Amino acid sequence: MDISPMVPKDRKLIEGYGAEGFRIAGTLYAGSVLLMRDRVLEWDVTAMDELTIDRLEPLFGDASDLEILLLGCGLQGVLPPKELRLAVRERGPVLDSMDSGAACRTYNVLLAEERRVAAALILPRPETR
Repeated sequence: MDISPMVPKDRKLIEGYGAEGFRIAGTLYAGSVLLMRDRVLEWDVTAMDELTIDRLEPLFGDASDLEILLLGCGLQGVLPPKELRLAVRERGPVLDSMDSGAACRTYNVLLAEERRVAAALILPRPETR
């Protein structure tokens, strides 16, 4: 039995994720990504302490109707600073942060429900010491 979510063909469904990258609509992205329903942008953020509202700006350009922004924080969910949450909210969407795996799964569910969702996903890479 096929349990794949029913999404329009032009939507960017996340097919897999891990330390090697994110597989989205048949393409492997080896680093962090900004993901919208119809496009994927490579993103140079590798950790939460690098995150600013400016680094999220590409999501707000033509996405004025964005309802939910999922923030995949890497291996562990982290509450972003209040200033960042407020700055995102001023642009329209609600910011929901969680680990990147949970953000991928949540994104797919919301995409299948035709919600106006985007995701900023930090690659879930184990820290090396």
